[in-house]
Amino acid sequence: MSAISRREFLKDAAKGAAAAGFVSAGARELRANPLGMPIGCQTWPVRAMIAEDFPGTIKRLAEAGFQTIELCSPVGYADSGFAGLGKYTGTELRRILGDAGVSTVSSHFGIEELRGNQQGRIAWAKDVGLTQMIVPSLGGPRKPTMDDVKRAADEYNKMGEQAAKAGIQQGLHNEDFELSMVDGKRTYDLLLDLLDPKLVKFQFQVSTISQGYDAAQYFTKYPGRFISMHVQGWSAETKKVMAVGQDTLDWKKIFTAAKVGGIKNYFVEMNLEMMQASVPYLRKLQV
Repeated sequence: MSAISRREFLKDAAKGAAAAGFVSAGARELRANPLGMPIGCQTWPVRAMIAEDFPGTIKRLAEAGFQTIELCSPVGYADSGFAGLGKYTGTELRRILGDAGVSTVSSHFGIEELRGNQQGRIAWAKDVGLTQMIVPSLGGPRKPTMDDVKRAADEYNKMGEQAAKAGIQQGLHNEDFELSMVDGKRTYDLLLDLLDPKLVKFQFQVSTISQGYDAAQYFTKYPGRFISMHVQGWSAETKKVMAVGQDTLDWKKIFTAAKVGGIKNYFVEMNLEMMQASVPYLRKLQV
């Protein structure tokens, strides 16, 4: 229901008891969402659809029950189906999203595009209405030395500082380089120690449980260091990604720990069928 039609409904219903019932039902649904936040999704799994029809894809995600989405930059992800977003200005993208009834505060950016023109990408992010700029990986070698990790952290701290000046929170996902090992230690853990807690927050990929990275453990061990997470169901029995609620993960434990970790938003990230199948469970989950 759009904001306008919602206001019209409430205005008309105020004459009778229906208004109170509508408001209380809406409040119950809001509280039922994990962390009291809108159910979000990442657009990477539907990149082929976005390449063909961005407005139509966003409308379909909204109809599936997603209330907020995370974009991928048309510059850093041009070769992955997002180049077409470049034909829209940031303001136009914000309007398209708003017309579909969804919000967006976050997008992924490639480290190379920030190295090339961070100020330009910050300006685009501001136009879209973003408050979070997430990098999937710092792009270091797969077999790094401690010096490699320190250099990557130093560079990203500086990027985080520039973003903070513009009112943007810089964030880091965990892929490739971040999942490597250095002298028997996880690069990811080293980065949590080296990156400035105020300048860089972390976005946790829940499916890395397949490699021993437990979301609840990290959220508890590093309170306040995280800003969001990518949500995937995972079956310990089949060793495969599954729809949330149809898997073996303890989601109450994960979302409870997420509060400690500092999570502000979350995005389901699987194929469209699994993402859609996850919505009913997330609507009912209470922590």
